[in-house]
Amino acid sequence: MSTAGTIPGWSPISGLRRRGYTPEAIQDFCEEIGLAKANSTVDFAMLEHFIRNDLKLKAPRMNVVLDPLKVTITNYPEGQIEWLDTELNQDVPEMGNYKIPFGREIFVERSDFMEVPVKKYFRLYPGNEVRLRCAYFITCNEVVKDEDGQVVELKCTYDPETKSGTGFTGRKVKGTIHWVAAAEAKPVEIHMLKPLLKDDEGYTLDNLLDRIDRDSLKVVHAIAEPKVLEAGPYDKIQFVRNGYFSADPKYSKPGAPVFNEVVPLKSSWKPPKA
Repeated sequence: MSTAGTIPGWSPISGLRRRGYTPEAIQDFCEEIGLAKANSTVDFAMLEHFIRNDLKLKAPRMNVVLDPLKVTITNYPEGQIEWLDTELNQDVPEMGNYKIPFGREIFVERSDFMEVPVKKYFRLYPGNEVRLRCAYFITCNEVVKDEDGQVVELKCTYDPETKSGTGFTGRKVKGTIHWVAAAEAKPVEIHMLKPLLKDDEGYTLDNLLDRIDRDSLKVVHAIAEPKVLEAGPYDKIQFVRNGYFSADPKYSKPGAPVFNEVVPLKSSWKPPKA
């Protein structure tokens, strides 16, 4: 791969490293595709496969909510903060455990609620019960909207007998969602990245600028559990149910990391087509 004419001190590999791609993933990818004398291309999804494979057993898993929707658990004691024990990576027990805070008010992903659910939607909707990851079962009882009709809050109840780790088997739920306790929520900046070019076929140097996707970078101001803010430059974390992210070495500061999206997780549920 030639780097002639690029910015001094920069190379495609350094760009991949800054985004969060690991040497092991790149090497496995190169070994898989091999060498060819003729010009050829491979699907970018193949490279994504190898970085997911590599980070699956390396990255801790923590709760970060990208598009927050407030949930008030009306039967949970006001002012109480409970610290729940959870594994850093369920597939690698030797990574150990840590504590996450839980309280009466939490935030969940807005996409984890539908007022009128579609078929095979098992997350929050009026009357439905879901599992909060590493916490309790909650049931959605009331939907609060603003004057424009937008959903701004869900009022739910929890079942204290369903606490994670207690061995509760009284009933099962089909949906598990992640969350962040409002009282301990920390703001975090995230750079969501899409391919720079709108497509990779038929472009030339003459029309290259026309094919650039001006929305390839989206800056998201999310909320995270406290431990996420301990990340240092290049540290990788799986944001539960969202994807793998890496702390940017340029923009991150002690106690205030800025994360680049490395690769999203594959989802088993797809939204219905419009």
